[in-house]
Amino acid sequence: MKATSPSVYALLALSLASCHKPEAGAPPAMPLTGVTVAPPMTQEVQEWDEFTGRIDALETVEIRPRVSGNLESVHFKSGQMVKKGDLLFSLDARPFQAVLDRAEAEIQRAETKLELTKLEAGRAEKLIGSHAISSEEADTKRLAFREANNALSSARATAKAAALDVEFCTLSSPIDGRASRALVTPGNVVSGVAGFTTLLTTVVTADPVYVYADVDEATFQKYQRLSIAGKGTHLTDQATPAEMKLEGEESYPHKGLIESFDNRIQGTTGSILVRTLFDNKDGSLRPGAFVRMRLPGGPPYKALLVDEKAIGTAQGRKFVLTVDAKNMTEYKPVETGPLIGGNRVIRSGVVNTDSVIVNGLAKVRPGMPVAPEAEKPADKKVAASF
Repeated sequence: MKATSPSVYALLALSLASCHKPEAGAPPAMPLTGVTVAPPMTQEVQEWDEFTGRIDALETVEIRPRVSGNLESVHFKSGQMVKKGDLLFSLDARPFQAVLDRAEAEIQRAETKLELTKLEAGRAEKLIGSHAISSEEADTKRLAFREANNALSSARATAKAAALDVEFCTLSSPIDGRASRALVTPGNVVSGVAGFTTLLTTVVTADPVYVYADVDEATFQKYQRLSIAGKGTHLTDQATPAEMKLEGEESYPHKGLIESFDNRIQGTTGSILVRTLFDNKDGSLRPGAFVRMRLPGGPPYKALLVDEKAIGTAQGRKFVLTVDAKNMTEYKPVETGPLIGGNRVIRSGVVNTDSVIVNGLAKVRPGMPVAPEAEKPADKKVAASF
């Protein structure tokens, strides 16, 4: 057999190579976009309505004198916790004590005169029986005895009023609470004249405290509908929770109860005042502070939640992208609810079997093939912590 020439092998190789060469202008195959998917979570949630509130004390008492006089001493420190009956201020009681001493002396004089007129009236009764004195004179003795008795009652009343003035020279706290600073220093004259009394300090109760907030009319009407339907306790005598946080606090650590709603909606603001009650064992809640308070917006319910990152917005509408059985993305408009721990409540638009794109939403569009990957539990934990 005749040997094949090497040039023939070279031509055959070039021919085979030309058969596998890609067609000119054809784009190379693109890899599918990778996304992370997860089904909506099912969880029992409690929705809350948030309001700006203000702390106030259950009781606030202004300490004012009942008598006018010289302020002698202050018996407390600014901001001190005081008990009911603790001495706060002392006035100079000497002028009032002198009046009391004189009134007590008048009592003794009236008692002496009463005893004398009593004896004279007794003798007159005996003498008129023997016609030793006239009836007019006997009447005079009896009336003198009655007048002396009335004078004794008047003297005792005067002494009692004088004793009250002496007592009013010491001002004590009428409640347990926290005292403010002394607004008047010793040595000054204070007024006890009605309508012109001098404010010395204030005392407010410390535990528990009220928190007041204005609830808009629409929210209040929702509470009424819930109460009528038996799904809420906001307007009943049953205990309904309230939560509150101070400035700088992340969560709502203070737990309380709704105490009452006002009896009317204010026409100027279209809101109604709600009063809640919170414990203040540590004294951290000071009257006058503004806080954020929330009230339950309804009973707890089972809800679907998705990661907040999975929700997009287009022309003012919220949506999510899901991946179907053919790994194609699908656009689904959703109605969203509150944000709970990094996850958003979905009221409608998805079901718990949907595969929602939770990572990679910005890289895909509806109707696009993707390479889905299930979200790992570790990823879900990290996402929930932010």
